[in-house]
Amino acid sequence: METVSENACFGGVQGVYKHRSSATGTDMTFAVFMPEEAKDGPVPVLWFLSGLTCTHENAMTKAGAQTWAAEQGIAIIFPDTSPRGEDVADDEAYDLGQGAGFYIDATQEPWSKNFKMWTYTAEELPALIAEKFEIDMSRQSITGHSMGGHGALTMAMALPGRFKSVSAFAPICNPTQSDWGRKQFAAYWGDETKWGPHDATLLMKSEGFDGPMLIDTGTNDQFWDLLGAEAFAAAFAAKRQEGIVRFQKGYDHSYFFISSFMEDHMNFHAEALWA
Repeated sequence: METVSENACFGGVQGVYKHRSSATGTDMTFAVFMPEEAKDGPVPVLWFLSGLTCTHENAMTKAGAQTWAAEQGIAIIFPDTSPRGEDVADDEAYDLGQGAGFYIDATQEPWSKNFKMWTYTAEELPALIAEKFEIDMSRQSITGHSMGGHGALTMAMALPGRFKSVSAFAPICNPTQSDWGRKQFAAYWGDETKWGPHDATLLMKSEGFDGPMLIDTGTNDQFWDLLGAEAFAAAFAAKRQEGIVRFQKGYDHSYFFISSFMEDHMNFHAEALWA
């Protein structure tokens, strides 16, 4: 693991790191914020999965999460959203290829060679984090934005017992019924019968989440029709899922929205992680 940068941040350290991934077959970059408490021993961790077109850097610099993580003594991990490089398959569209890994493992060419973001995010990177950082892996929570909200919700429900809590900002939560999902799943997986359990609404109907959940979506979100918020809210209520689904009046899909409610989400996760 190579250290790209480390900066003092709210008494802790905001670092950026690079390593060679066996899952993606590429170099992968990720960021970790370690609070001051990590000097004395392992701390809980919150994963933040970013959305379409993003890298590790977007949420690291725009979400304002470190302020509240430092206050709560919690580490934050910001993975990248896809493999990258000149030899990695890509597409001219912003919502397919590099920057659009959708946190799934592709099986169709040309994507199957490198696009293994489920394996990378759910298995390989956690193992590296456990080895290299003072983090208590028995106390993990997860959040994400848009495509990253999709990843956070599906991982939380598909990996029972892994996470203490899950939240999301404007998540893509019914991708099998949306152009933000059907297009990518068809490209990465081919035939619809092979798409697997990577739809948060379907997972909520069948599995739910054994813990608290917090979902925020803005009523002025310019991508509302692509998110599936109404279908997920209905499944959430029908499952009697513990948690809150909130529609925030006037907010859109941007990081201004995320930073407005980041304190709420950090406090929500801290309550579960420190319980």
